[in-house]
Amino acid sequence: MTTHSHSPDDTPWLDADQQVAWRAFLGGVTALMDQLDRELRTHHDLSMPEYEILVRLSEAPDRAIRMAELAAAVGHSRSRVTHTVSRLERDGLVQRGQCADDGRGVSAVLTDAGMAALEAAAHTHVRGVHEHLVSRASREDFDALGRVMGSVVEHLHGRTF
Repeated sequence: MTTHSHSPDDTPWLDADQQVAWRAFLGGVTALMDQLDRELRTHHDLSMPEYEILVRLSEAPDRAIRMAELAAAVGHSRSRVTHTVSRLERDGLVQRGQCADDGRGVSAVLTDAGMAALEAAAHTHVRGVHEHLVSRASREDFDALGRVMGSVVEHLHGRTF
């Protein structure tokens, strides 16, 4: 982690409007993610982190990603991803195997059952995203949200969407 040697005098305190917006953002993200997770668990016995892993695998060549790359892609620790993949593997949705390109390392591979589970869950997830987020904003506000969060990802992770 990078440490900064700033003095307390150069802290850019939030003004009242920024404080309200920040707290609304925090509360909204927490409530939204909790609701989307609850819907996936209720209807498909999948958590949001499990769903996200299935999505990433479905978009990868040969539906396979090295475990280390998968952890980096979803922004979770390797141990957390290993635990999540283990559960998906127990349910037959993912298999682990040697990397196809060089035989070193372990890849997670989306099974046909995993693809079918993802296809079913995607309807619930996308309906939830639309109902709980997209329909709550004008097109302009939603586009602005995308630009702001894209800028955050670029600033913190050096990649763009």
